[in-house]
Amino acid sequence: MIQISNKIFCDDFLNDTVINNKILPNPYNDYPFLMIENFLTLEECHAMANTIKKQSNVRKAKVKTKVLDSIVLPSVVEEIRKTTLHTLPDLFETLYAERFLLHQKKIEDFFAMGLTHATPLQVLVYKKGDFYIKHADDSSELIDKEGNTVGFTCVAPERKITILLFGTSHTTQATYNNNNNNNELEEYTFEGGALVFNYLHDEHQQPIVIYPKAGDMLVFLSNPFFSHEVKPVTSGYRMVLAQWYNAL
Repeated sequence: MIQISNKIFCDDFLNDTVINNKILPNPYNDYPFLMIENFLTLEECHAMANTIKKQSNVRKAKVKTKVLDSIVLPSVVEEIRKTTLHTLPDLFETLYAERFLLHQKKIEDFFAMGLTHATPLQVLVYKKGDFYIKHADDSSELIDKEGNTVGFTCVAPERKITILLFGTSHTTQATYNNNNNNNELEEYTFEGGALVFNYLHDEHQQPIVIYPKAGDMLVFLSNPFFSHEVKPVTSGYRMVLAQWYNAL
């Protein structure tokens, strides 16, 4: 394993693989990703979830595949990614933008990069049975006949930094007042659906797993070192806002 921060290591083969978009954060940080707690309050997350749940005009999420040197074709491939895209109402988009400005410098300082252009916000909802297999946000994996990863090809070079804002909580992270009932617990939480960084490990070679908490924002680099997957949701409602930034 190769140490990339005080507490995190990555698989050896990544160091030997040609990755043109290789960027790593400050190795003296404890972790190579940034968690911003309470970006939104629990009440704000509940209000957002209630609004999103009422939407009927939803789309299946797509994946990007490089079919020619300069053409990237998004398509629905449910064997790779099974989730739905929703629309973020203007009220919550404004709230997100205002809060993001409060944290932008912290993000830029952590990665020693200046954020430039951003993609539109995506609202992703995972219900029972939904998932997203291992992937890098800016690249497609190259697989040999035996199914082994042998390299990566960049299909979204404008994605340098990935930002995920969790709108509902994994059951292990949910915190509620004593007067909350079981129906409310199920309404704003989910089981399964953990986010796993496939090539990142702790000192005991255990994979790095994120169990989301509503209101928290996870920020990490979009390149193959930070390949990740969303495990199948077994119950509940997993909602996350996703955005990608170019950066210098």
